[in-house]
This record gives sequence, C-alpha cells and structure tokens, in this order.
Amino acid sequence: MQSQSIPPSASLLQMMAGRWVAQAIFAAAKLGIADRVKDGPVSVEALAEATGVHAPSLYRVLRALASIGVFVESEPGLFGTTPIADCLRSDAPGSLRAFALMMGDAWHQRSWSDILYSVETGKPSTLRLYGVDTVFEYLAAQPEAGAHFDEAMTGFATQVHRAAVASYDFSGVRRLVDVGGGHGALLAAILSRHPEVRGVVFDQPHVVRGAQPNLERAGVAARCELIGGDFFRAVPGGADAYILSAIVHDWSDEDAAVLLQNIRRAIVDGGRLLLVESVIQPGNTPDFGKLLDLEMLITCGGRERTEAEFRALLAAAGFRLARVFPTASATSVIEAVPA
Repeated sequence: MQSQSIPPSASLLQMMAGRWVAQAIFAAAKLGIADRVKDGPVSVEALAEATGVHAPSLYRVLRALASIGVFVESEPGLFGTTPIADCLRSDAPGSLRAFALMMGDAWHQRSWSDILYSVETGKPSTLRLYGVDTVFEYLAAQPEAGAHFDEAMTGFATQVHRAAVASYDFSGVRRLVDVGGGHGALLAAILSRHPEVRGVVFDQPHVVRGAQPNLERAGVAARCELIGGDFFRAVPGGADAYILSAIVHDWSDEDAAVLLQNIRRAIVDGGRLLLVESVIQPGNTPDFGKLLDLEMLITCGGRERTEAEFRALLAAAGFRLARVFPTASATSVIEAVPA
C-alpha cells in the first residue's frame, strides 16, 4: 500500500532503482565484503586493498548499501555487518551470496532485459538470446555461471527445506522418493528428523551421484537409495510418498502433467504426493512468488501457480489436492492424494 508520507513518484523511483540495488549487492558479494567484516568493522581503505579495487568507489557502493541496511557505517569510512549482510557471508547456513552473484551474472541481466519478448510470445527470452528452450541448457555449457546458479539454488533451497521439514508431519511415511532430489539435501533433512523413514533420491544419473556425501554427513546413507533416471519417462515405483521441491514450477502445465502422471502410476494406494512450491496469493497481496513467477517466465518457461491452478493441474494427473501447509519461507507444502 502507498505510504501517505511518500509521493507516488518517489515510490515509483525507489521501485525502479531495485536493479541498482541488486547490482550493488552483486558487487559486494563478488568482493566478499560480508566475509571480510564479519569479525568487526573494517575501513574502506583496508577493504579496497584486500580486494584490489578503487577505495573511493568502493566507499560509494558500501555507503549506498548501508543506507538500506545491508551494511552499517559505524564511523566515517568504517563498515561493519548487519543481520542482512550476514546472509551474504559464504559460511552462513543457507547463504544468499551465490544467489546475489547469479542475479548479477551477464546471462541473467540480459535475459531480464529481453522481458518484452517473453511477454509478447509467452516463451523464455533465453530461446531468442541463446537458442535454448530453457536456461538449464545454456548453463550446462557455462561453467562459472552454472556454478553460481547451482550454488544459488542450494542456498535458497536450504532455507526452503528447513521450513518445509518444520511445517509438515512426515510420520507414517515408510518410503519417500525425492523426485528431482539433486544432491539429497531435502531427503537428508527429512530422514534425520524421522528415523523410521527410508528414502530414495531420484534425479539424472550425473546429478544423483553427488548425493552420497551429503547423506553420509547426515548419517542417513544406510536408509537411502540413489536412483538415476528421467522423471519425464518414469519414476521409481512402490513408495507411499513422493516429494518434489521447486520442480513443478520449472515446467509448463503440459510438461508438469506428464511428470505428475508418472508419479500417479508409481504411487501405492493410499500414498501421498507433496509439492514444495510457492502458492500465489490472491488479489493485490504482496507475494515474492509473483516476482519469482516472472523469473520462471523469462528463464525457463515455467510458472508459479495459485491454489486453484495447482488443484486443476493435480486433477489432470489423477490427484486430489488435500491440504496446503504454509511454511516460514516463501513456499508451502501442498499435499495431494490419488483421486
């Protein structure tokens, strides 16, 4: 809602400056400033010397970020950390440093600069810019950008997983398949909390191989199986629960329906399907998912969905939406059962 004390034109200018803020955060993340000030305030001269940049220009970046709470200028030219800056530390649980780097990467900036193509055609701008249907194909051939993306998704997912595990009761589940489970972080968190559950990490063969170290560190490897495959062809059968975290939003309704139909064929009677996704809020309610929806449109042709849209998508695949569990993150756990 528009503040009574800020003119509409000033509010609009602040919104349009959001890209400036993101790029300033990118610069600070690239230079590792949050790591360098975590133990106490550091002078801009020392920071510039350590990072090999122009001290007066670095000061201007940090001054701007301090004005919005990212850092704090405790004395002239002396910068320290804040709770927001701590999220940019490379050693922070669920660090958002890689997410900031991804947001500033050239491919991401260029993709958003071509938003009108996506609005005009309904197709991701990556199709015109890079000749690929989704950004995943492009990133596979770009090691540095791909690494930023993978790390960004890991940091974001850590927060989502923690919230999902805390918000949903997995008791009663015997065998849980994490479809598109990547390196097993979500399944490790669930199995650590529920020792009676056995699990399967299912993803592409080259991806799922990286799950073993995570499962061993969590002490759950003995209760978990790794299976490689293509979820558009089939998923492992015989489980009483399947979970997909931030997978369905990557795909159009048509592609998502194929994936969910494969799960419907594999799930046992009385089983449950769990989707960890943003659920778009109605009307003018502020919602991070509404902005994330644009990211999906531009980069991969996917979409975020309302509860009604999830209900229809699930019904088309032979499921009935049972309940939606909000979490402390920007996502919810959607529980569905065979119809």
